[in-house]
Amino acid sequence: MQQSSLPFTGDQKVGRSLLSKIERRAIDWIVPRLPSWIHSYHLTLATIPISLLIVLFSYLAIHHIAWLWGVSGMIALQYITDALDGSLGKYRQAGLRRWGYYMDHFLDYIFLCSILAGYSLILPDHFKYLQFFVLIVFGAFMVNAYLAFSATNKFRVAYLGIGPTEIRALFIAINTLIILFGKTYLGAWLPAVLLLAVLGLCLVVYRTQKQIWEIDMERKKLTGEG
Repeated sequence: MQQSSLPFTGDQKVGRSLLSKIERRAIDWIVPRLPSWIHSYHLTLATIPISLLIVLFSYLAIHHIAWLWGVSGMIALQYITDALDGSLGKYRQAGLRRWGYYMDHFLDYIFLCSILAGYSLILPDHFKYLQFFVLIVFGAFMVNAYLAFSATNKFRVAYLGIGPTEIRALFIAINTLIILFGKTYLGAWLPAVLLLAVLGLCLVVYRTQKQIWEIDMERKKLTGEG
């Protein structure tokens, strides 16, 4: 099977988020202390049952909103497994870099869909159309990251100081607001959150295409093309 001559760098994430320093210290402390029977692929695949439980707890929250605490717990658990799987693989030299890259980020999308599917069960009907646009915008951030990686061989996971950790914290905050103040309170803020996300996406795409343009222009100078 033919493969690119460039070294695979999908497991070498670039970009710093607001919480990245604290997160890195915690990961470096935890990874050497994990039991030997826990493997990196166990942590990666844990997103599957976690996503199913998110949908289940969201369904139960239709009648008892306190079940959203269970959803928040699953989001926190997915953060832990997602943060540790790659670092554990590197620490133990597991050699599943490409598989880990593929499954980790595919399951991240499944995880995102499970959260939005859960909200579709809870929120009033007149707010549900907003979730369609939320999925489009958050999905666009993911697509941008993967396309930029294929063009630059650098996998950036944080933009404008916001990364997966901060997004998970946002979802937990949203759940807390729903539990404390009700569904209508959240619906009033969704359009503003969506607007900020769209503006952020536009800025990220602008910066990404500018960076790739400069790479192409530099290559043209070196090769004398065009």
